[in-house]
Amino acid sequence: MDFSGAPYTIAAVSRPLAESMNLLRALAKVSSMTLLSRIFGFVRDAVIARSFGAGIYTDAFFVAFKIPNLLRRLFAEGAFSQAFVPILAEYKNRRGHQDTQLLVDHVATLLFIALLVVTLIGVLAAPAVVYISAPGFSAAPEKFAVTVSMLRVIFPYILFISLVSLAGGILNTYSRFSVPAFTPVLLNVATIAAALWLAPHLAIPAMALAWGVMLGGILQLLLQLPFLKQLGLLPRFRLELHDEGVWRILRLMGPALFGVSIAQLSLLINTVFASFLATGSVSWLYYADRLMEFPTGMLGVALGTILLPSLAKHYADNDPTQYSQLLDWGLRLTLMLALPAAAALAILAVPLISTLFFYGQFSVNDVFMTRQALVAYSLGLLGLIMVKILAPGFYARQNIRTPVKIAVITLFATQAMNLMFVWKLQHAGLALSIGLGACLNASLLLWKLRSQGIYQPLPGWYLFFLKIAAAIGVMSLLLWWGMAGESSWLHMHSFQRVAHLGGLVVLGAGSYFGTLRVLGMRPAQFIRRTAE
Repeated sequence: MDFSGAPYTIAAVSRPLAESMNLLRALAKVSSMTLLSRIFGFVRDAVIARSFGAGIYTDAFFVAFKIPNLLRRLFAEGAFSQAFVPILAEYKNRRGHQDTQLLVDHVATLLFIALLVVTLIGVLAAPAVVYISAPGFSAAPEKFAVTVSMLRVIFPYILFISLVSLAGGILNTYSRFSVPAFTPVLLNVATIAAALWLAPHLAIPAMALAWGVMLGGILQLLLQLPFLKQLGLLPRFRLELHDEGVWRILRLMGPALFGVSIAQLSLLINTVFASFLATGSVSWLYYADRLMEFPTGMLGVALGTILLPSLAKHYADNDPTQYSQLLDWGLRLTLMLALPAAAALAILAVPLISTLFFYGQFSVNDVFMTRQALVAYSLGLLGLIMVKILAPGFYARQNIRTPVKIAVITLFATQAMNLMFVWKLQHAGLALSIGLGACLNASLLLWKLRSQGIYQPLPGWYLFFLKIAAAIGVMSLLLWWGMAGESSWLHMHSFQRVAHLGGLVVLGAGSYFGTLRVLGMRPAQFIRRTAE
């Protein structure tokens, strides 16, 4: 399959089109739902920035919210999903509905019990958890106390959102991608509502953010239950400790949990470093990270979501050719969309930050401190997204150990870079370390996939990359010219910023994809079908 210019279509082998799924269309659906979630997320962050700025209370909330999020990634979106989805796909394709229902029931029951215990421990041990995760807060008693209070309110969120991730894994395996992609919108809506209407009635207004997170977790779970019922897979409480599938998942979860723990430990160490830096450092990193989550969610998370079940099916069908071609398709899409996104984030850092957050208590200094973190993050955007594409290449084969070993190497490399960069670059050094560490992680994953013969690149990569580079060059020059200087954005009215930024987005996207079209690239080249 040549990407040099001629359109082509990769069709599912020995399957009629009526029984196949257009992955490009599925990606568009998931990305559109993710886009909606990100828009509401930016509205949420703009409300938080306007109402609370970047100070004691926002630092407290972001640390308190980070801890349950970390556990969510460990138990649900991380180790659990990596182990659960490939096994579930195997049951779905080989064992039939009844065995699949039993597996779902047994797994959901054990997950619920484990999360309930973790939640109770977290609520009781909140002071110790805060001290470990943000020791610098102990020097500021008020900040420490507020963080503990927020954590106790937020911690049950781990229970609800992990069950949401379980439901999402089931729905994704059955190609019901839109509903799981939409559910994060409810978290953002709940947090916005709490900040606007509950905050004025509380002694500490920022506590409303914690209650909003709790409500968001409950709403997300309630949304997915009817769709599980439609599939006949609504979990029932059945405790069975001898289920073969459960034990296979648990055996895979061991190394997966270790690997995800390593990745999350790196983020937690960054929070520890940031807690010793200037007040606002945690918030600056958070706001920059939120902007980074836009492309990583729109592309990395969305593409990883649809790739894992499809790769697992090709593995179950013993079809290495389709497996490799699917990875190649994902990597080309990643480069085509992630590289221009990274360039645009770096160039338009101040326009983006000022348009979204420069209101109320969010100061000029906050704008430029957040800009430093965002530019540093953008250097590693490609790596951050590629990890989400390459790692499923191992997870779908029920090989967790290889990504874990690579994660260990990445952890040590990231912390070494932290020590080198933080003294000179402060919070931006922490962001740079995360990005460069992700690039190292992605490079090692790709090398392993190639060396083990799992992924064989299709022809046309060299010319494909040259076309991408040329289009990025054209886009970057036009964006730099159209931005008209960073300082001007600090003096515009809100409507002017929105209108100008919207124009730049259209200019950037139009020039980039227009250049690719002139160079011979067409959307039809990226159509990819796979059997459901």
